[in-house]
Amino acid sequence: MHGTLTRHVIAIPLAAVLALLVAGFASIVWGGLLVANLKTTPAIPWSFVVMAGVLVLLWQYLGGRWWPRGTAERRRALLRFRPVPGAVFGWALLAGGLALAALVGLWIVLVELTNVGGNPTIPTANAAPVWTLALGLLMGSFVSSLTEEFAFRGYAQVTLERAFGGVGAVGISSLFFMLYHGPTQGFFWSKLLFYFLVGVAFGTIAFLTQSTLPAWPVHLAGDLTFFFLIWPYDATRRFVGRDGADASFWLYAALAVVCTALAILAFRRLSRAARASVAAIPNPGARVRGPAR
Repeated sequence: MHGTLTRHVIAIPLAAVLALLVAGFASIVWGGLLVANLKTTPAIPWSFVVMAGVLVLLWQYLGGRWWPRGTAERRRALLRFRPVPGAVFGWALLAGGLALAALVGLWIVLVELTNVGGNPTIPTANAAPVWTLALGLLMGSFVSSLTEEFAFRGYAQVTLERAFGGVGAVGISSLFFMLYHGPTQGFFWSKLLFYFLVGVAFGTIAFLTQSTLPAWPVHLAGDLTFFFLIWPYDATRRFVGRDGADASFWLYAALAVVCTALAILAFRRLSRAARASVAAIPNPGARVRGPAR
């Protein structure tokens, strides 16, 4: 009993620190590179290339490369960015895609109910060409989606799963994910709810597949969708409290409800496919590893 309590007490702050270090490091580096690029040579998007190299190096290090050798296996296990069987990957993409569609509908409904939209986070600079800004948003989507999967569904959630099991770990890591977005998106209840549910969707995929890889394409697609198609238009959306609900409001509400139901069914199929793939492996412990040392 005492040992279990100790693991619980230690796991939560440890997971929070690991998530903040991984996601925060990448965010700070990318922000610094982008600002420097826009202020010095905005016509030449060199920050895009440099950050791509940083991401590769970060993936390699978190996956067990380089010093200290004594933590290599632990880093590889925490990252768990590894391939999964094709059927499992397919169901993960379907479940994640349906969850993303439901979240798009939910976001727009919440914006129209609260009149509180998202931060488009579009960089600005004098004489910055369109392609530099577009590449900045594209790389920002890669940075956030990849490193947040590493941080929250990898390092943090694996640490939490060892202490709390799957359901508790997904819930706590989703709270971390929600709070992490507060400083940039605001601590308004609708946004906190949205990011918590995003964390639950991606965290469930990571737990069922025991990999941070399958949720990443969905996370990337979600970031690109919101950066380019959702947030820039939030300021012009209707406010139901003032303008009333129109047909599009109810269509987005229906999208959220229907896709949530379909996503739940897809997650159930994903769970069965993942269990079947584990049962088919003679030695389930011999999984495909991350970056080679």
